[in-house]
Amino acid sequence: MLKKTILFLAASFAGVTMLSGIACAQSLTQQKLTQSFNTFLSDPQTKYAVTSLCVLDAKTGKMIYGKNENIGLATASTLKTITSATAFSILGKDFHYQTTLGYSGTITNGVLKGDLMISGGGDPTLASWRYEQGKENVILTQWVSAIKAAGITRIEGRVIGDDSAWETQGTPDGWTWQDMGNYYGAGTSALSWRENQFDIKLHAGSKVTLLKTVPAMPYLTIVNELKPGAEGTGDNAYAYLPPLGAVAYLRGSWAVGINKQGIAVALPDPAFEAAFRLQDTLAKVGIVCSKEASTSRRYTAEATSVPVMAQKLSTISSPSLSAIVYWLNKKSVNLYAEQLLRTIAWKSGTAATTTNGIRTELDYWAKKGLDKKAMNIVDGSGLSPATRVTTAAMASVLFQVQQEDWFPDFYKSLPENNGMKLKSGTINDVSSFAGYYTADNGNKYVVVINVNNYSGSGINAKLFRVLDALK
Repeated sequence: MLKKTILFLAASFAGVTMLSGIACAQSLTQQKLTQSFNTFLSDPQTKYAVTSLCVLDAKTGKMIYGKNENIGLATASTLKTITSATAFSILGKDFHYQTTLGYSGTITNGVLKGDLMISGGGDPTLASWRYEQGKENVILTQWVSAIKAAGITRIEGRVIGDDSAWETQGTPDGWTWQDMGNYYGAGTSALSWRENQFDIKLHAGSKVTLLKTVPAMPYLTIVNELKPGAEGTGDNAYAYLPPLGAVAYLRGSWAVGINKQGIAVALPDPAFEAAFRLQDTLAKVGIVCSKEASTSRRYTAEATSVPVMAQKLSTISSPSLSAIVYWLNKKSVNLYAEQLLRTIAWKSGTAATTTNGIRTELDYWAKKGLDKKAMNIVDGSGLSPATRVTTAAMASVLFQVQQEDWFPDFYKSLPENNGMKLKSGTINDVSSFAGYYTADNGNKYVVVINVNNYSGSGINAKLFRVLDALK
């Protein structure tokens, strides 16, 4: 009996010692975080800023350190972690979009008396250069082959880009005028094309010369108001081109000697661009349309009935959601985030609007125990400065998703920053990071840090010094 008692006491003592060791390690980590965070707060760059930090034990969810963690802040692109996690949860990692090519009318002796129609299903990757099987020339070649296989040699009609599956508003409320005409501010569409962007090649000398657009955009007028910037001042050029607009104004400056060829600009009407490219490609192989390309949206605006697809010719499936999320987070593709947010609403049975996507997203996480008031979300990408989310709410999402079967794909999508798996976020005077870190001693953390309204530049290195307290 005495021997058993001694063994029991020894085991108990060992357990207490182990728990005490863990507690001491956590206490030391808390002390280091407190010191590094306070150093950051005393920096002149953060004098008028609001800074928030939330660090959780990734295994238990217990908060290791929190400061201002319940204050809603503009997130910038770290919001994409919530958007992509919600998409995985609602759509599933193996979800694929579908785009269908077909025609209305009838084919007689090789003549299609009707219209070719490209029916969009929300795919943001259609004609994207990121996926070998989805590149623009691959898609166009597949469509031309399907049209030829159907025996079509001439079209008494046009190519119609059918974007009617979704509502007409492509850009979320809250986006700024300066952002919307540029590639990172490209609007969404049920029929997207080439990530809804094109390139403008520039050269700076005594004046800034517009060399060309890639591809050629004959249906757009571009007004060049750019000024040559001093050498070393870089790219400060912005395109002001509203959704569905036909005139783009280039404003700002383009540095002399800049090591860039030009800027990427948002397509004002992606569905029209898809239809235009197919019709132009057909003309080059001798299959001519008698009317100009159009879109279902233009038919509706003119109070004209949209032709109905009578026969399908080809269906293209997108890459899997896992492959889409990989690029969404790795390269911070705003378009993908916004398309997924609308898709979340659409596949949940409501109209594919940003507002409905947000409502669906908030309802989902509320059922998981999060307070909706901690997530004042107005878009999917974080481009809007009006979005406000607490670091505690974002950390809670990141903690919970670790148990999901799709988590390995989600984790893989996060970039490496400061030796950690962290999604970054940057908009005017906002810098943030959110993700995970595994220390050399095996301790795992969920990390969300955010600073709003800082001054100057080079803030990220100082944020990393705060997080280095975990190493």
